[in-house]
Amino acid sequence: MVRRLDRDGRSLPTRDELPGWLAPVPERVETLGLRLVWLVVAINLAGTAFGFWYYSAQFARTPPEMWAFVPDSPMATLFIAGAFALWAVDRSNDTLTALAFFGNIKLGLWTPWVLVVFADAFLEFTAPAMYAFLLVSHLAMVVQALVLHRITDFPLSAVGVATLWYTIDLTVDYFIPVVGEPHHTTIPLADGTPIAAGATAFDLAAWGAVVLTIIPLFWAFATRVKKGDRQRLGGESER
Repeated sequence: MVRRLDRDGRSLPTRDELPGWLAPVPERVETLGLRLVWLVVAINLAGTAFGFWYYSAQFARTPPEMWAFVPDSPMATLFIAGAFALWAVDRSNDTLTALAFFGNIKLGLWTPWVLVVFADAFLEFTAPAMYAFLLVSHLAMVVQALVLHRITDFPLSAVGVATLWYTIDLTVDYFIPVVGEPHHTTIPLADGTPIAAGATAFDLAAWGAVVLTIIPLFWAFATRVKKGDRQRLGGESER
């Protein structure tokens, strides 16, 4: 990975020329985030702590052996805090970065999905300020995930581990819980509540989770392919 010194003398990775749909965050914003990396790490650790507190009631009714599958969003922010921290001390870990990419896109979009689809039910017991915080903070998770292409090339092994973890997580959350009931994040309606066109609340939550497990997989591989194309073209131009 090529690095360059920024105006403050810090070493930052260069930005590959990726299509806008793969790297939609402006380069200036990406670079600011990398310069303020320890602030980003601290915010994510604070979000992780808040998230574990938020899931405390669900932990209480989940068998301890399945606790790893309960705090989906806090695990994603913990992954990205670790990925950025390791990069900041020149010990980047592609596997952890891939896990952070998958998690922050999946949960950063799934939570707004259910917040919007079940808005009336959420607002019956959630203060508007908390509702807005959950919506905005989870969308911010997506933004930071889309900066990770600056610190990884998404090697096949790393994407494979992330795909395996989030496939298992998806399975026990919605399809085969292994122990107890499905372990998906609690939604404000009973799973069997009919919503529209014969779909239940559970169906809509599960559909979103499936789609949002596939999207980061495609995004990671597309980024890997496009980066590889750029590197090959660069190598050929130097001959």
